[in-house]
Amino acid sequence: MDVFTIISVLVFLSAIFGYLNARFLKLPNSIGLMLITIAFTLVVFGIGYVDDTLINAERYIIDQIDFKSVLLDIMLSFLLFAGALHTNFEQLKVQRWPILVFSTLGVLVSTFLVGTSMYYLLQLLGMDISFIYCLLFGSLISPTDPIAVLGILKKAGAPKQLETKIVGESLFNDGVGVVVFLTIFQLASAGEVAVGPLEILELFGVEVIGGLALGLALGWVTYKLMKSIDDYDIEVIITLATVMVGTLIAQNFHLSAPLAMVAAGLVVGNDTVRNSAMSETTETYVDKFWELLDILLNTLLFVLIGMEMLVLSFKTEYVIAGLLAIPLVLICRFLSLLLPIKFFEKKLNFVPKTNLIMTWGGLRGGISIALALGLSDDMFRDVFLVITYIVVVFSIIGQGLTVEKLIKRVVQ
Repeated sequence: MDVFTIISVLVFLSAIFGYLNARFLKLPNSIGLMLITIAFTLVVFGIGYVDDTLINAERYIIDQIDFKSVLLDIMLSFLLFAGALHTNFEQLKVQRWPILVFSTLGVLVSTFLVGTSMYYLLQLLGMDISFIYCLLFGSLISPTDPIAVLGILKKAGAPKQLETKIVGESLFNDGVGVVVFLTIFQLASAGEVAVGPLEILELFGVEVIGGLALGLALGWVTYKLMKSIDDYDIEVIITLATVMVGTLIAQNFHLSAPLAMVAAGLVVGNDTVRNSAMSETTETYVDKFWELLDILLNTLLFVLIGMEMLVLSFKTEYVIAGLLAIPLVLICRFLSLLLPIKFFEKKLNFVPKTNLIMTWGGLRGGISIALALGLSDDMFRDVFLVITYIVVVFSIIGQGLTVEKLIKRVVQ
């Protein structure tokens, strides 16, 4: 199968599963698509006992796709730019300090809490896994996923200030989480070679600050180009070029592409730029183009997540560890948000039970699975991949289906 055939099959499956969800289940896309894809894969498993043609074809497609590379190096930039483009910039400015603390300090605290807890849990289950590898798991499972969160929160009718906190945090903590993961990954890979605090600080600083600076510069250049013309076709292409060229620049200079695209999207999408650089027609076309691209990539992503279960080793001890990790990860997220929320809630208008809603509404998604797939075999990849998959599936289906009820019960 060539690349075009594989993409065609995935788009076909996405269209069919999307239709089934829209026609019958009527669930948010991320939840409905994952449920249908998992059900489809289980049916394929069952048919495989009689005739293995279909399961071999599905396995072949998954084997041909480097999920980590496709998501982190390509899809994530487009998805984060689209998410940032439609984020309420004024609310984001008001909530900027809690969002900054949630997406940096919150991720770091959660990484160490989850890593430490998992270390002792795995020891109790008879799995002797080094602390540094447990920290790696903590870093890949701590970032929440804006791709999973956005649609569900809008459907839930969350108050704007709460939606901004959760979406804003998840937009930024993706980039920060990837940088934290890469930093710990470098420490874990170093072996006997010592990696000093200055090297860690340099890696973290260059990735984060460099990524944000690049994104702001790209956003400003895009704004200037769009302001100088009035041609909606070309202006849409300019925004597309911003994401594609910006991602290439970030990757070549080892800057954080996710953070760069969030910053660029926020600049291009804020009301001042919209009013001065875009006509009404341009604004409509830019928004519709990125909404359509966002929906298409989201659909493909959640179909791929559902199909990834074919490459997992579902050993009993791995599954038990994954099930026990679900409450553990939730408790660690609750604790990591506790101090920042207590500090800011008197200064800003926080809705009741913000910590509870942000804990339950902070869904994990494809980014966590992509990072887990990036682990090497000596980092206990199979163990952490199964644990991550179980946490992500529960997060999207279990938390995703109930967060609307929680928000309505607590806020109203």
